[in-house]
Amino acid sequence: MKIKLLFFIGAMLCATYSFAQTKDLQSAESLAKSENKLILLKFSGSDWCIPCIQLQKTIFENSEFQEFAKQKLVILLADFPQQKKHQLPKVEQEANNKLAEVYNPEGQFPQMVLLNAEGKVLYQWHGYDKKLTVQDYIANISRYLK
Repeated sequence: MKIKLLFFIGAMLCATYSFAQTKDLQSAESLAKSENKLILLKFSGSDWCIPCIQLQKTIFENSEFQEFAKQKLVILLADFPQQKKHQLPKVEQEANNKLAEVYNPEGQFPQMVLLNAEGKVLYQWHGYDKKLTVQDYIANISRYLK
């Protein structure tokens, strides 16, 4: 019974994150170049930032957005959790801090930055607007696709 439950949980996690997701900019750029995709860099406070959590649940976990992301984006998450039990390894913390120095020096959360495969900023926005739909997010990003 435990094995079936673990298999089910694993399958659900794979289905939820079936799009290309990396943890460092170099991997994201390489993957974006090889697959002709854009990079969506997400700055999040996953365990303290209420708008970040709402954005994740309503937009990024939406099946329509996930299908779009699977085809068009490489997702790069720069997470800044505050609770001790959610802390990232030091290497990831340092990498996220370096990303923030370049792409989010004001420290705004949530902050999304759309990059080309060379790391050039194409578009960025911050905050979470409940009036924007998944289709709005997809349309805004699609303007930058080739």
